Amino acid sequence: MSDQQAVQGTVAEGFEVVREEFAAVAAGERPDHSAQLTAYIHGRKVVDLWAGPDTDGDTLYAVYSSTKGAAHLVVALLVQDGTLDLDREVAHYWPEFAAGGKGAVTLRELLAHRAGVVGADDGFTSEELADDRMIAARLAGQRPYWRPGAAFGYHAYVIGALTGEVVFRATGRTLHELYEERIRAPYALDFHLGLPEEHEPRFRSVRPMDPTPEQQAEIDSWAVPDVPGTLMSIAFNRNGEQPTDIETVLNSRPVRAKGPASYGGVASARGLAGMYAAAISGTDGRAPLLKPDTAARFAQVHSVGHDLVSGQHKSFGLGFQDMTSLYPFLGIGSFGHSGASGSQAFADPRSGLAYGYTRRRYAFPGGAAPENVRLARAVHAAARALQR
Repeated sequence: MSDQQAVQGTVAEGFEVVREEFAAVAAGERPDHSAQLTAYIHGRKVVDLWAGPDTDGDTLYAVYSSTKGAAHLVVALLVQDGTLDLDREVAHYWPEFAAGGKGAVTLRELLAHRAGVVGADDGFTSEELADDRMIAARLAGQRPYWRPGAAFGYHAYVIGALTGEVVFRATGRTLHELYEERIRAPYALDFHLGLPEEHEPRFRSVRPMDPTPEQQAEIDSWAVPDVPGTLMSIAFNRNGEQPTDIETVLNSRPVRAKGPASYGGVASARGLAGMYAAAISGTDGRAPLLKPDTAARFAQVHSVGHDLVSGQHKSFGLGFQDMTSLYPFLGIGSFGHSGASGSQAFADPRSGLAYGYTRRRYAFPGGAAPENVRLARAVHAAARALQR
């Protein structure tokens, strides 16, 4: 391991094996590998590690769809408050959404990726894709790509805009404003939906995947996202005049500044893990954000099986991914969200574990980086050993 890859940070007694696993991951990566790992147990920080050049515990990375966890924690709070009703039609809050045969779509179906409105036929401009309210305005009249409720497919770039518009219509406040006031600021979380200019010096731009020849051959064997007219092309905004490059979209300051709620978040691993710790346990003497019943409702699997967009087997709760489908060693009711560049963040209420991981170079093959399996297992096993 080079000096630049040397692991820094701290672990609590009993979590030394996590440091060893994190070091082993760093040693097996390319020299420019940079990553962070943070974990809490019952609101107490037990892991806080980082490695790589130009990186420390305060460095900020693009976390892509891990942003969806922050967005839908806001929705969960509003359901908990009684402001939103999961079984109300979206059009009850947002009448324009009823166009195109979407009048019966409920908030529950929308959160479970069952609405069928994964994008726009002619794509979004880069300006539109950075602005959730512009996305929502475009999609209000969009006809669904399948009969709502009959199937599900990942609403990659738009789910946060759609649920965010429901939030705005019900409260008169944007999802971003509520996140800042109720979640980020009170818990001092380094997880931003809209990165303030003063924090830009801490941000490190995303480095593209740069696959090996073997990995490139595997990529070439997959369905190509920008084949015109496919659901994947539409959902990942590859079908318009300005096709989106998913690996570099968050290197744009306008995207980071607006922080679109589906993919535009910027965070450290501390921020990711801290948010989920705040959700289920509370931190620094503050009460948890979610009641156990609310957490269980949003973690409950609503869509499982063949995802029409990705063509893969997926499992979703309400706005969150089902974490047990990725990490079977976690307790039932675990919820969170990964990001395309390799980030991962989740809560396991049964063990009290809150986990956050970031990396700078886009991970192969996209989504939660493969090393999360060994890192999450190490943290979880250490936590369980201490509880015996």
